[in-house]
Amino acid sequence: MVRHHHAPPLDTSPDDALRRNFMLLVQLRWLAVGGQVATILAVRYLLGIALPVHTMLMTAMLLVVLNLLVLIAERRHTPTNLQLLAGLVVDVSCLTLQLFLSGGATNPFVTLFLLQVVLGAVLLEAWSSWLLVALTSFAFAFLTIIFHPVPLPGFYASRLSAPYLFASWFNFTLAAVLLVAFVTRIAHNLRDRDARLARLRQRAVEEEHIVRMGLLASGAAHELGTPLASLSVALGDWQREPAILAEPTLAAEVEDMRVEVARCKHILAGILFAAGEVTGEAPARTGLRRFIGDVLGSSTGSAAVSLDDRLDRDATIVTDRALAQALTNLLDNAAEAGATQIHVGVERDGDLLLIRVRDDGQGFPPSILANIGKPYLSSKDRRGAGLGLFLSTNVLRTLGGTLEARNLLNGGAEVTLQMPFAALLVDEEATR
Repeated sequence: MVRHHHAPPLDTSPDDALRRNFMLLVQLRWLAVGGQVATILAVRYLLGIALPVHTMLMTAMLLVVLNLLVLIAERRHTPTNLQLLAGLVVDVSCLTLQLFLSGGATNPFVTLFLLQVVLGAVLLEAWSSWLLVALTSFAFAFLTIIFHPVPLPGFYASRLSAPYLFASWFNFTLAAVLLVAFVTRIAHNLRDRDARLARLRQRAVEEEHIVRMGLLASGAAHELGTPLASLSVALGDWQREPAILAEPTLAAEVEDMRVEVARCKHILAGILFAAGEVTGEAPARTGLRRFIGDVLGSSTGSAAVSLDDRLDRDATIVTDRALAQALTNLLDNAAEAGATQIHVGVERDGDLLLIRVRDDGQGFPPSILANIGKPYLSSKDRRGAGLGLFLSTNVLRTLGGTLEARNLLNGGAEVTLQMPFAALLVDEEATR
C-alpha cells in the first residue's frame, strides 16, 4: 500500500504575519546597534572627534536589552500592532537621543528618521503610521533647536544656517507624509487583493467539494436509475393485468409498491440535487407567486408557515428546482431549530428579489453564524444548518445572488436570499 504524505499547511494567518514582522524588526535593530557602535567608535577614535561615548554606547545597549526582551516575549504570545508601534517608538527615541548628543539636526544621520517612517508605513496600521510621522517630525524639529554641539576640527567644521535647517525639516516632513500616504494605500490594495484571492480559493474548494459529491451521486444514479425504471414499468404493466384487477387486495398492494418506487425516484432526485445536478428536468413556466406558494405548501415541518407577499405585481418565471430546494432547506432548518412560527417575506427592491425567512426558533450558534455557507458546520441544537445552508448558498451564488443570516434580538433567526430578478424571468419578461 502506498501512503501519501502531505506537507503541513503553511501558516498564513494575520498572527503569523505580525510575528514575522516583529522578528524582522529584531533583525533590523541588531543591525542598527552594530552600525551605531561602529560609527561612534570610528568617529571618536579614528577621526578624533570628541563625543560622549559612554552615554551613546549606553543608549545603544538599551536597544540590545529591548531586543532580548522582545525575543523572550515573542515565545509566549503573539505580538500585536501596539507592540510593534512601541518598539518603533523606542527606536525613534534612542535615535533622537543619539542625535541630540552628536550635533542634532546638523548630524547627517538625521535622515535615518525616514527609515523608521518607512518601516511604520509597511508594518503598522494606518493610524499608527501617522502617529509615527508626527513623532519623527517633532523629534526632527526639536533637534534643530536643542542639541549638544560637537566640537569639530577645522577641516570638518561647518555651520548650517537656520533657513537650511528649517528647509531640511520641511523636506523630511513632506517626504514622510507622502511615503505614508502612498505606502499605506499600496498596502491596503495588497490586503484587498489577498482577501479576494482567499475568497476565490475558498470558492474553488467548495466547488471542488460539490463536484466530488456530484460524481458520487452520478454513480448512484447510474446504478439505481435503471432498476427503478424497470420496476416502475413492470408495476405499471401489472396494474393492467386482469388477474390483479380481479383481486382488490392485490391491486392495492401493487399500487403501494408503485407509490414506494416513485418515492425512491424522488429521493434519488433529491440526492442529485445535493450533488449539484438539477438539470435533468425540463424547464417549465410558472408565476412567481405560485412558485413561492407551492414551495411553502410542500413544507412538511411542524411549524406554521405564513407568507407576506409585498410584490407589486406577479411575474412569469422559469421553475427553478434548485431555488425551490434551497427555500425548503431553510424551512427545514427553522423547524429543526425548534421554530413554531416561520414568516416568509417576498419583495422586490429595484432589480433585486428579496426573500426573507424569519423564525422564532433557537437561532444560529455563533460558530455557525460566523461561517455561513461552509459545508458540514452543524450542532446538536441546529442539525440542519450544515450542508443545507452550504447548498443554498451555492444555489444563490449560481443565480448571481447572496445569502445572509443573522440572529434576532427577541429570539429566532432571519435568513435573507437576495438575487437578480432577471435571473428567474423568462426572456420576454426580462426584456420588458
